[in-house]
Amino acid sequence: MDFLHLLLVFLHILGAAAIVGGWLATFKNPTVTQWQWIGALTQLVTGLLLVGLAEMADGDGPNHAKIAVKLVLALGVAVAAFIGRRKVKSGQDVSKGLAHGVGGLALINIAVAVFWV
Repeated sequence: MDFLHLLLVFLHILGAAAIVGGWLATFKNPTVTQWQWIGALTQLVTGLLLVGLAEMADGDGPNHAKIAVKLVLALGVAVAAFIGRRKVKSGQDVSKGLAHGVGGLALINIAVAVFWV
């Protein structure tokens, strides 16, 4: 179970890196990259699996308020990344607000994970 937990944390961090890295790489000319979309899905799936593992573990379990906030932020990132990728595929311009929303919400989600103890 420890290896599974570590693997999920590793993939969760890689997902965050894909989102924020893609955001920073295209900061001057904002868009939503394929890797940001993949990172958003990775974050969402691994986050849910990590919560499931935490619920199964002995002890108090996860902080449900924190998990709810992180889930709402992760859904916001995933929806914005999906809309941005759909616009890119159809040849439309991605608005700066949408592109920065993907990276900014992911950055806020990381901050919630780190600073909400």
